[in-house]
Amino acid sequence: MYKEFQKHLAKELTDIKEAGLYKNERVIRTPQRADIEVGDQRDEVLNFCANNYLGLADNKRLVEAAKKAMDERGYGMSSVRFICGTQDLHKELERAISDYFHTEDTILYAACFDANGGLFEPLFTEQDAIISDSLNHASIIDGVRLCKAKRFRYANADMADLERCLQEAKDCRFKIIATDGVFSMDGNVAPMDKICELADKYGALVMVDESHSAGVVGPTGHGVAEQFDCYGKIDIFTGTLGKAFGGAMGGFTTGPKEVIDMLRQRSRPYLFSNSVAPAIVGASLEMFKMLGESDDLHTKLMDNVAYFRDKMIAAGFDIKPTQSAICAVMLYDAKLSQEFAAEMQKEGIYVTGFYYPVVPKGQARIRVQLSAGHEREHLDRAIAAFIKVGKKLGVIK
Repeated sequence: MYKEFQKHLAKELTDIKEAGLYKNERVIRTPQRADIEVGDQRDEVLNFCANNYLGLADNKRLVEAAKKAMDERGYGMSSVRFICGTQDLHKELERAISDYFHTEDTILYAACFDANGGLFEPLFTEQDAIISDSLNHASIIDGVRLCKAKRFRYANADMADLERCLQEAKDCRFKIIATDGVFSMDGNVAPMDKICELADKYGALVMVDESHSAGVVGPTGHGVAEQFDCYGKIDIFTGTLGKAFGGAMGGFTTGPKEVIDMLRQRSRPYLFSNSVAPAIVGASLEMFKMLGESDDLHTKLMDNVAYFRDKMIAAGFDIKPTQSAICAVMLYDAKLSQEFAAEMQKEGIYVTGFYYPVVPKGQARIRVQLSAGHEREHLDRAIAAFIKVGKKLGVIK
C-alpha cells in the first residue's frame, strides 16, 4: 500500500516545491548567538531570525549552571512528574516562575506547545466558551480543538469583535479569552488593558501566552501584565523557556493554585511526558537570578529594536508596527521572500522568508528578530544588506 501513498506524497512535495513554498533547513555549526556558521562551507553569517531575544542561548553563566545541575542531578529524569520525575530543582523553578509573573503556582511542561495543548481540556466543558484571537499561535488553536467548549474567534486585537464574541457567549457557564501576548508573525502586542476591561464587563477569565513577550515587553521586560499594569487581572499565563529565557526547552503554565492543581491532575501532556531535564532546570534557575540582578539586557534589546526599526523605515521598507523584538519586513510575495532571504545570506545575513501557511496568503515577509546579543555594528551590517538586496530586487528604490 505504501507505493500508492508514496506517489501521493511525492506529488504533494513536488507541488510545494513548484509553488516556491518548500522549506529547507540550514544547518548551524556553532552555538546559537549573533554570529554563527552555517552550511557545509561553514559560512559566517549574522543571525537575525532566532528567538534569542536576550542573547542568553550561549551565555557562559547559564552553561556552567547547566553543567553543575547535570553533575549533581544527572542527565535525565526517565519519568513523568507524578511517578518519580520530580526533583527539588523542578519545584524551585516553578516558584521562580511564579515570582516572576506574580502568580500563586506554576506547572512545568516539555514545551509551551504542550502547555497550551494541555490547558483547556482539563478545565472547560461543552457548557463553557473559549474566545480566541484569530492570530493566536498554533499551539493555542490545537489546545482549543482538544476541548469540548464552544469556540469563538475574534479579529486580531479587535476589541469590538471581541465584545461581539463575548455577547454571543453570554449564556455559557464559564468564558475565557485566550490571546498571545506578542503575535509572533507581526510583532504587535495584544491590548491587554482593553481585553481585561471587557473580561471584567462580561465576567470572563483571561489567558495569555507570553512566549514572545516575557523578557521583552514592559518597562523591565516582565511581559504584558507589566506593560499594561494588569497584574491580578490576567488569570492564566503560559510561556516558554526556549526564547528569551535562555533558548533551550521547556514550557510552563502559571496562575491560581487551583488551576495549576487541576492541571497536575488532568493535563495529558504533563501526565504523559518526561520531566524537564535537570540541566535545563538548573540553567533556567540561574537565568531568573540574572534577570533579577539587572535590567541591562532588556534595555539593550529595546535600544537595538528602536535603532533597527527606525533605520529600516527611513530606507523605505514596509515594517509592521511593533512594540516587541519582532520586525516584520513586508514583501507580500512568497517567492520573493525566499529569494530575498537567499540573497541576504550571500551578504552574510541569516534571515528567513515566511509565507503561507505560516502567514496568510499574500502576506509574505522577512521576520527579523532582534537580540541583546547584537552589537551596533551587527545592526548596521544587516541594514546595509537589506538596502542592497532591497534595491536589487526592486523592493525599495
